[in-house]
Amino acid sequence: MRTPLLWVLIISLCQPALSWAERLRLVTGDGYAPFTGQALPGGGILSQVVQAALRQRQVDSELDWRPWNRGLLMTLNGAYDATFPYVRSAELEKDYHYSEPLLVVRQHIFSRSDEVYEVDDLPALAGKKLCYPLGWQLPVAIQGMVEQGLLTRHAPIGLNECARLLLLGRDDFFIANGPIGEVALSLTEQPFAQFRRSQSAFAQTTLHVIVPRRHPHAHRVLQRFNEGLALLRDGSEYQRLIEHYLRQRDGQASR
Repeated sequence: MRTPLLWVLIISLCQPALSWAERLRLVTGDGYAPFTGQALPGGGILSQVVQAALRQRQVDSELDWRPWNRGLLMTLNGAYDATFPYVRSAELEKDYHYSEPLLVVRQHIFSRSDEVYEVDDLPALAGKKLCYPLGWQLPVAIQGMVEQGLLTRHAPIGLNECARLLLLGRDDFFIANGPIGEVALSLTEQPFAQFRRSQSAFAQTTLHVIVPRRHPHAHRVLQRFNEGLALLRDGSEYQRLIEHYLRQRDGQASR
């Protein structure tokens, strides 16, 4: 009688062990162009990369859109399996595991053209109003200035609102990755000459998928995703994905 039982055990171990293997529940936020955004082709380049990486490991996924902070909390509380894209921070690492990097980014200060701010002269920002979306992690030095009361932070739900408030003079500057900030400013439909991007940048950061530490299958989720991301990059699919996104974006802009 032991042989049949042994075969049952072996067969059961060969079956998918995780319910999420059929469909992974993902959430991200809006207004983080060109990386995520409901109006962007395919939800933005990183939305496409994340889902394509999962497909490399035969994991289907569904993507929801929530305000950044709400999506983060709903993921922590189990409504979603993972969220993205997030930079590393000591605060988030208490509750979340991080994937391999999706992308390396460098953040700049964006201001009106008559206001010159540089990362290597942060004291010049004292007393100014910073716009930085809710749920985004500030550079460490800027977070310290906010905590010391040297900066006033306004936290809307997306970066596009920061660009609009900068144009209106309601806020003095915002911080973003170069391409993200430039896209947000372009959506104001004002000449870029009205704005300025700092020449210096904060230390480079990386963007990741994050999975709650309390998730019952957190390590398997990350393993599958990291394997898929590696496969995506090792082949030509990653580059094709980016090129396809750029063509989609250009076509969207021309309509």
